[in-house]
Amino acid sequence: MNPYERPNIRRMQGYQPGEQPSDSETIKLNTNENPYPPSPAVDRALLDFAPEQLRTYPEPLANDLRTAIAKHHSIDVDNVVVTHAGDEALRLAATTFVDTGGSFVSTDPTYSLYPVLAQIQDAQMHTQPLTEDWSLPEDFAAHARSAGAQLTCIVNPHAPSGTLIDYQRLAEIASQISGVLLIDEAYVDFAGNLAAKAGPRLLRDHGNVLLLRTFSKGYSLAGLRLGYLLGHADLIRPILEKTRDSYNVDAISQALGLAALQDQDYARKTWAAVGRQRDQLALSLEQRGLYSPPSATNFLLATIPPQLSAQSLYQGLKKAGILVRYFDTPRLQDKLRISIGTEEQQQRLLTELDRLIQAG
Repeated sequence: MNPYERPNIRRMQGYQPGEQPSDSETIKLNTNENPYPPSPAVDRALLDFAPEQLRTYPEPLANDLRTAIAKHHSIDVDNVVVTHAGDEALRLAATTFVDTGGSFVSTDPTYSLYPVLAQIQDAQMHTQPLTEDWSLPEDFAAHARSAGAQLTCIVNPHAPSGTLIDYQRLAEIASQISGVLLIDEAYVDFAGNLAAKAGPRLLRDHGNVLLLRTFSKGYSLAGLRLGYLLGHADLIRPILEKTRDSYNVDAISQALGLAALQDQDYARKTWAAVGRQRDQLALSLEQRGLYSPPSATNFLLATIPPQLSAQSLYQGLKKAGILVRYFDTPRLQDKLRISIGTEEQQQRLLTELDRLIQAG
């Protein structure tokens, strides 16, 4: 036993990321990356980046990117902090707003990093099961209040179901809880323009709301690790000035993120293409008896018929060179989460599914 390790760290298990194959032949439909490449503007920005810039520290607050994000959302720059991906944003929220022994609340199921962050903070993790149709239960806010939640995290659109929670409901929850409400909008770019704009509007009326956005999904920059938080200046300031790591976003990420954000035409084309592929895949899976709830994301949560095994299908697809996500947890054991791919990738998936289903 390591005598130097904190007891709460010794007890916990770390976050288990999705499989990342080393070969280029495997079809990756397991970690919800955008199937389309980054904007050509990102390519140009990378080519134009002078290696000499790596000799010095980057702009500490990522102010050019921060200003562009504020303009994009029609908010003040004081309402923005740029982070090393969405995961750092979550860690900063936990570090800044949750006491040791404090309370962290979310849904069940939810993003599996949340309980890990609660354990690192030595906080109490409280979850409330979603309803059968993946909606928030009516007493969710009351549950958060009774748990003394200092930080409540809701993924919207939800993961792993893909469903979208009405923003009026989220506004009600923000008004009914006493702590910070963090709405994790990692997938909101795929949910349509109304949903993408609804979150930032909440900030005008609710000083306890944080919105998380990432460049990983919508902007095809998962390998870059870049995200940001939006919120009232009183929430952003302690993160920006106290708990954030110095120079937390490197110079290359700042330059490429700015290029991606400024090419909205390209981004929207990829989001629309993902939406079309998602709807087609949902229909094709349904024709094979695999049903999924309406998704506002770049993935589907497909329920496997009882005569088949989700785990066996996952393993069979893996042997065929196709990765999807299987969760060996209650309520998800009969399901596969399938990221949206290109038309060619999805056709290959369906071909292999047909083979496995026929084989029984």
